[in-house]
Amino acid sequence: MIDLMTHLFAVEARELRDTGRCRAAVARVRQVAMYVTHVVLQLSMSETGKGFGRDRTTVIHACHLVEDLRDDPEFERIISSVEQTAARLFRLEGDGRHG
Repeated sequence: MIDLMTHLFAVEARELRDTGRCRAAVARVRQVAMYVTHVVLQLSMSETGKGFGRDRTTVIHACHLVEDLRDDPEFERIISSVEQTAARLFRLEGDGRHG
């Protein structure tokens, strides 16, 4: 998921995994990544948090925030696109096919 987000949003992987404070734009990308990881990949909030160097309460906050922001049509379009891309990508990887 981190690789996908770095490709889609031009942020560094280390920024998404960094445990300290960061730019607001990086934080938003991380929140989206945690949301998509939890919702699309169906990882628990604890598992999702571990992948991003965060705890489950941070993932809970990210999921609530992204859900609230989805009321904006442009944000909804972006999130839907990321969800579809992640679903396709991880379905292919899970099948052992690498495109």
